[in-house]
Amino acid sequence: MFRFESPHMLWLLLLIPILIGSYLWASRLYRRRLARFGDPETVRTLMPDASPRRVRNKFILCITALGLLIIAVARPQFGSKLKEVTRQGIEIMLAVDVSNSMLAQDFEPNRLERTKFAINRLLEGLHQDRVGLVAFAGDAYVQLPITADYVTARNFAAQLSPTMVSRQGTAIGAAIDLAASSFSTGSEGSRVLIIISDGENHEDDALAAAKRAAEQGIKIYTIGIGTPEGAPIQIDGEFLKDEEGNMVVSKLDEPSLEQIALSTDGAYIRATNKSIGLDEIIAKINQTEKKKLTSTIFEEFNEQFQYLVGAALVLLLIDMLMLSRKNRIFARFNIFNRN
Repeated sequence: MFRFESPHMLWLLLLIPILIGSYLWASRLYRRRLARFGDPETVRTLMPDASPRRVRNKFILCITALGLLIIAVARPQFGSKLKEVTRQGIEIMLAVDVSNSMLAQDFEPNRLERTKFAINRLLEGLHQDRVGLVAFAGDAYVQLPITADYVTARNFAAQLSPTMVSRQGTAIGAAIDLAASSFSTGSEGSRVLIIISDGENHEDDALAAAKRAAEQGIKIYTIGIGTPEGAPIQIDGEFLKDEEGNMVVSKLDEPSLEQIALSTDGAYIRATNKSIGLDEIIAKINQTEKKKLTSTIFEEFNEQFQYLVGAALVLLLIDMLMLSRKNRIFARFNIFNRN
């Protein structure tokens, strides 16, 4: 595996075309000024030691050395071998309800946006745990497989939207079954599923799915987001209405979420505008015994910058030895036979 340890340093390569342009402009200006003294051929005979070719060659050596040094500063590396790393942690699957009911505005700015903000804060506080993401409405999809890359996880969480699931509804049971099958092998006893939803399940038997997850050693924590009074659902500036023309009001269904959590010896937390509840759940999770998690990484990356630095130093040494004018001592050996 090849990589640059400091890829941002490669932006310095933009200096090279700037320097080349400056050199060409300076050379043109030099020729125009020299032409003012008379015919170029005549002027050249008056300066027998001048060597424009040497000046050009010295510039090429310097600009090439600069390019090599910039690439060296970016620290090119080759991965030498794979290694299995073992660390203490928990695998956490986040199952997020992205149905239209999550657009209700009893939370600011709405339930889904508030959930995404809380997930982002959660991921910023994780260190050794691994996390995955399942989005569900009428169907469930793995948005992000289990990973320790929290930056990627934050990016995927930011993309959660009702448009990513074509069939509307709230299939909590399907989300539980999918999440249960998405944990990595060998993580038994360290698997936690956190469901964030308003609890309005109309699709399947979520309690039966929770019991199947409990048999696999998966502990489920549920977060109810919404209010019992409910709020209308606004989509593209218009409130959602049913077939009879009545405004649809989405209400929090706490009993079903509580039953799902208790069936796996988990816990239920009701979200508020001040706290979604993820921090409280993570605190509960950290009280449990963390298991050893293994992952495969490149153990070592061999630095390659020294070869580039060595080549750059050779070019600079040649540049120092090469004079910008003709050398009469070397001229007798006919080394540089042209200007």
